[in-house]
Amino acid sequence: MSLEVPIIILILAIPVYFLSKWILKKFKLGNDKNRRFLAIIPTIILSPILYVGIVMIWIFSILYYPKTDFNKQKWDLNKDERYKMSHDIIEHELLIGKTKDEVINLLGSDFYRYDDNHVAYDLGFVPGLFNIDPDVLDIYFENGKVIKVEQHET
Repeated sequence: MSLEVPIIILILAIPVYFLSKWILKKFKLGNDKNRRFLAIIPTIILSPILYVGIVMIWIFSILYYPKTDFNKQKWDLNKDERYKMSHDIIEHELLIGKTKDEVINLLGSDFYRYDDNHVAYDLGFVPGLFNIDPDVLDIYFENGKVIKVEQHET
């Protein structure tokens, strides 16, 4: 554990202490002298909990991204945010059974060709805690028709 965490908890403890002291005074618990000591108990308990809560909110906010329905115009216009529509493409099997020409008509011609049976489209950077690589939408063909669609980080 680094030295930063206890310092942050101490910084959080200051407003928690004064808030606890104010609440004790508001509800007329204890007298002026012992309120100082009574306020330490909730401060010791609540400050680490508040720190963990703030860290969890920060992590969830980084990991969250909205998932939207596939929209051809948005797909064509904003290549960096295609990842928002990839879930809809995969989940609803929008490409399964389509030919290569139908896929190119729908998603465009800016794909990478691995071989005749495998192409990939850039999706942009999916929000994530340690995500430094863009994601791609892999499309696999068999007998000229889409059989599988997957998303993965490059």
